[in-house]
Amino acid sequence: MIIDCDVHNDWGSAECLIPYIDPNFREYFTRGEQPGPKGAFPHAHRPWLHPEDFRRSDIDPQTDLEHYTVMRDKLLDPYGIDIAILTGEEALEAQTLANPHYSHALVEAYNRWMIDFWLPLDDRFVASLMISASAPHHAAEMIRQYGDHPRIVQVICGSGTYRPLGDPIYHPIWEACSEMNLPLAIHLGAQGGINYNPVANGPVTYYWTLHAMLCQPAMTHVASTIAQGVYEKWPNMKFVIIECGVSWLPSVLWRLDANYKALRKETPWVKRLPSAYARDHIRMTTQPLEQPSNPEWLEQTLTMIDGKNTLMFASDYPHWDFDAPDQIGIPKDWMDNVMWKNQLETFPKIGAYLAQRGLAVAAD
Repeated sequence: MIIDCDVHNDWGSAECLIPYIDPNFREYFTRGEQPGPKGAFPHAHRPWLHPEDFRRSDIDPQTDLEHYTVMRDKLLDPYGIDIAILTGEEALEAQTLANPHYSHALVEAYNRWMIDFWLPLDDRFVASLMISASAPHHAAEMIRQYGDHPRIVQVICGSGTYRPLGDPIYHPIWEACSEMNLPLAIHLGAQGGINYNPVANGPVTYYWTLHAMLCQPAMTHVASTIAQGVYEKWPNMKFVIIECGVSWLPSVLWRLDANYKALRKETPWVKRLPSAYARDHIRMTTQPLEQPSNPEWLEQTLTMIDGKNTLMFASDYPHWDFDAPDQIGIPKDWMDNVMWKNQLETFPKIGAYLAQRGLAVAAD
């Protein structure tokens, strides 16, 4: 079985959201906020498409349905994907807006469109509920409203936020996720606007160096969620980190463990070593795995974070650094765990959905 944790679904035109957007913001959306015929969100569309298998000529559909047919023909069918977790595309950028009410209206419109359009297209699709972290109370209400949908398996937002995600201002989101038993995921993106730069010390000059350092927000979120006691308050929660790299985690946890031993009086609500919380609550996707010149170094690094039990396969379709399922550089005896068993443990609703389809499997 293959459960792909990062499959980007998009629209042919942002006009598809018009019937779904809050009427209070509809005119604002149609007349004041569209930078172009395909855009709806305040983030320029970048050429993130795969240079070989997914050339722009293959993946520049003019209709919403063509986005699906290309995905089916390029990803789902050729690689035998059993479950694809939809993670949106431009909708991830909504929380860069200064107006939290409009930001929330955009992601809610996206969610309603995604449920109506994408989920009926293919039984292999399950979905992420998009939220804007800039509107925590609105987000919490929406999680409770849509969170019991049988094919919504996680809550997602961009990694760019105004404050680290453990901050108490975001606790309404964690509380709602815990109530609905849905993991909270971050996906690379949503920097700029009201949010901080994605790298320390400000913008860098070149995209390739920026891309290499986009793990920095994830480091901050890991430290914040542990130090602010998120996993003590909501012990059923999983935090899924998508497309932020992996190999940085051991060194960050070593530093956190060392400092906790010396300075834990600052945070008496933190009862365990940070590395113990990470092992039990934090999951990471494989794309992009770092690629050292010696492959054994990567295996050693992944072993340090119990990668067999904490990593989950993601293709990042259709972006330029897409990883096919047969190109993942992990030990062979990890494959079942990384391809599907860890996903069933992290996303309880996927197992229930598979059972509903008569495809029951057990991670153990």
